[in-house]
Amino acid sequence: MTSQTITAAASGTWKLGDRTVHRIGFGAMRLPQHGEAFAADAVPRDRDQAIGVLRRAVELGVNHVDTAAFYFSPSRSANELINQALAPYPEDLVITTKVGPGRDPSGRWLPHATPGQLRGQVEENLRQLGRDHLDVVNLRIVGTESIAERFGALAELRETGLIRHLGLSNVRPHHLAEAQAIAPVVCVQNMHGIGASPEQQEFLHLCGEQRIAFVPFYSIAGTGRTAGATMDHSPEVHATARAHGVSAAQIRLAWTLHQGPHVLAIPGTGDIDHLAQNVAVSSLHLSEEELAVLDPLHHGTMASGADN
Repeated sequence: MTSQTITAAASGTWKLGDRTVHRIGFGAMRLPQHGEAFAADAVPRDRDQAIGVLRRAVELGVNHVDTAAFYFSPSRSANELINQALAPYPEDLVITTKVGPGRDPSGRWLPHATPGQLRGQVEENLRQLGRDHLDVVNLRIVGTESIAERFGALAELRETGLIRHLGLSNVRPHHLAEAQAIAPVVCVQNMHGIGASPEQQEFLHLCGEQRIAFVPFYSIAGTGRTAGATMDHSPEVHATARAHGVSAAQIRLAWTLHQGPHVLAIPGTGDIDHLAQNVAVSSLHLSEEELAVLDPLHHGTMASGADN
């Protein structure tokens, strides 16, 4: 693969509401720091390096960036890096953010936002990004309880024009049904990758049936989660990577894209070479035989849910 010449356009497109995006996007979680996201002793990433990665992503055709106001390390904020690197924003760029979790200035996690606190989180994202509206806002939750009040609060902000489209993160099928009865849902962002459980795979297919984008997080990291890409690759993943002359991480990402035309990948990195490798997966085709080997791997080892 010649990653230098491949752009995100090769991954195809899908719609987030009325916005069309390439299926390879960029996740900003790892951008503000070196090493594990949210670590108390995180070392801030060099500002010029982070800005360079964001600008190169757009040059490579990435037009879907996933972020959040709680993505920050000491002296670095993902939203403000995005603002500095990309504003004035390209017309085709879609920035997706999420609300619900929050952190205080020292980085400690706060209780998830109540319905009345969600507007403040939306406004904080608007301020940091320098926008007068947000393209897509995902309500991120933990647990199985009703989301009607919280999603309803965001639906009201959508009616005012502060939010263009709504999505969900870290949810289950009954949450999607509950939200859809209140306002349209354009995407579901859940943990998913090689090792996904049958229930996770069924939810992915359910979203496809409803023409809702499915946006997996930790598709490369797997059990590594916020620490980054897992090193615990199976022999089958390694063998497939050798056959294609690519890394095991690229095979994991390619498998993710092969799960359906509605699947949008958001791999994140602060390294410009890794960025090019991620985008290069746009043109990596896995055969039916390879998918048959990879699909059942460690079925159910990727636990659902996330910490925050």
